[in-house]
Amino acid sequence: MPEEKEPVDRKQTWAFFALILLLLLMLLMGRWEQPAETSFQIAYSRFKTLVKQGQVAEIDLSADRVAGRLTAPAAIGPNGETGERFGTRIPQFGDPALLPDLEKSGVVVRVESEDETFNWGTLVVALAPWVLIIGVYVWFMRRMARNLPGGLGGRGDLKRFLEPPGQKAKTPSVTFADVAGQENAKREVSELMEYLREPERFRRLGAEVPRGVLLMGPPGTGKTLLARALAGEAGVPFFTISASEFIEVFVGVGASRVRKLFESAKQSAPSIIFIDELDSVGRTRGTGLGGGHDEREQTLNQILAEMDGFAGHEAVIVVAATNRPDVLDPALLRPGRFDRHVVLDLPDKREREAILKVHTRKIPLADDVAVDRVAAGTPGFSGADIKNLANEAAIAAARQGKLRVAMADLDEARDKLLLGTARSLSIQPEERHRLAVHESGHTLAAHYLPHTDPLYKVTILPRGRALGGTQLLPEIERHTLPEDYLKDRLALILGGRAAEKLLLGTVSSGADDDISKATALARSMVARWGMAESVGPVDLRESEEHPFLGREIAQPRRFSESSAQSVDAAVRALLLEAEERVAELLRTHRADLEQLVAALEREETLQREQIEACLKPGVAEPAAGVG
Repeated sequence: MPEEKEPVDRKQTWAFFALILLLLLMLLMGRWEQPAETSFQIAYSRFKTLVKQGQVAEIDLSADRVAGRLTAPAAIGPNGETGERFGTRIPQFGDPALLPDLEKSGVVVRVESEDETFNWGTLVVALAPWVLIIGVYVWFMRRMARNLPGGLGGRGDLKRFLEPPGQKAKTPSVTFADVAGQENAKREVSELMEYLREPERFRRLGAEVPRGVLLMGPPGTGKTLLARALAGEAGVPFFTISASEFIEVFVGVGASRVRKLFESAKQSAPSIIFIDELDSVGRTRGTGLGGGHDEREQTLNQILAEMDGFAGHEAVIVVAATNRPDVLDPALLRPGRFDRHVVLDLPDKREREAILKVHTRKIPLADDVAVDRVAAGTPGFSGADIKNLANEAAIAAARQGKLRVAMADLDEARDKLLLGTARSLSIQPEERHRLAVHESGHTLAAHYLPHTDPLYKVTILPRGRALGGTQLLPEIERHTLPEDYLKDRLALILGGRAAEKLLLGTVSSGADDDISKATALARSMVARWGMAESVGPVDLRESEEHPFLGREIAQPRRFSESSAQSVDAAVRALLLEAEERVAELLRTHRADLEQLVAALEREETLQREQIEACLKPGVAEPAAGVG
């Protein structure tokens, strides 16, 4: 929504440029007032000589200078130029002999007063730069003052995201039907919708609606969309702002904006206030450099005060979103404030399929598109990732001049998001062969190990930072990971390195990422999940995975050095055992491995059907000692 004061700003801009134009005109007028004929400045002694020689026709005499005209052109310029008009200055203490000489030579003398000698052009030229500087300063200060609170010279309002006075805030058109998946979260907030629709039904029984609802979840899971859908489903005004917009350089701006936001929401009650990225202002207090009184903490204090200040008749619900609930101030999470916590998880396969159908409503799909297969191949994707997947597929189809999006476009978009953009890279034949051997080791291990996910495809085409990749397609959504699955996963990760060692006799740096992933997985098995008998069920982790950020957060060590050594020994034992198991598997199926390497070098990319046809029809029995 445009700001109400944009026309005023436009008028001020035009007035500023009109002022500059006026100054330019005055400068030109000042130039026009100057004599058209060139006047030379000469020495006073030269002037006296010209007077005595009778060459001066007339002069204009003032208090300290003389301007005159000669009877005929003469060489009076500094470089010998010829001219008639001249000027000179009279000595400070005057010249008593000047007037007698002028009368003797018959010079016409006109005496000017100070008012008559005043030159408006000179004044304009002198004042124009100062007027211009002051005008620019005032113009910029007026523009800056718009963001300041009332006490600092500005209006301090929130008109960028609040409705103009006298108008009701808009109700979003989004409803729960537009939110695919997140059934648990929608169920938790649905009772808030009932309260906003019929608040009197709850008040009769003495029920109080939760003052604040905190939406927690990884980025892209639809926290903002769910808040909009809640307001749209209830049919109430929706006020939204990012928490970072409260903060400005000037102290007090954030608190002022909080007051005005809540004031507008109360006037439009029942209504919903949505604060995005609450952790930007809601972090635990007492960590600021200003002794706990910095701008961020003052803004947080004002939010707490406003949420406590709701009267019983004010049906205003504050909804906030964050992916860092661990850093929020405890005062925000106590009952009476954000006391209801709703977690939005990453969608499962069924929800991903529903989200994909929503984002492909306006995209013409080819007959070969299997939405369920695309959803199955995107584990760990958020709603925003799936939207980006559909958009990238549409862009790729349009770039090729297609009329509909095919399954190949969706697969290409998926690979682009997972592995990166395909890149042309000059790879030597020896390095290409080693790369095929490495990826074939992963592929054969995934094919024969009994507790791995099914293969999707394998490629040796460089994408992003990877030179190749073996992709698996999980058939089920796993919420717990069995020990057998994790051990086969370790063997699968080390299969590429084992294949290089078996067929080429040496290993390479291409296993760098594999070793890193295998070590991290083995350490989690030992230190977090107690899957090593030599260590036992003891929590010996040095870092903890954040539930919403998808990365490890370091924490202080809480165990002895001997315990750390036992963890290292158990991790090493798991990795060596996995490497030996996959090496034995590859030795048993060496012929299949060599056949797969040749096919991969020839085709560069093998799909699941091609892999199974290359190895053996159906699923072979696992080798002895494997499983």
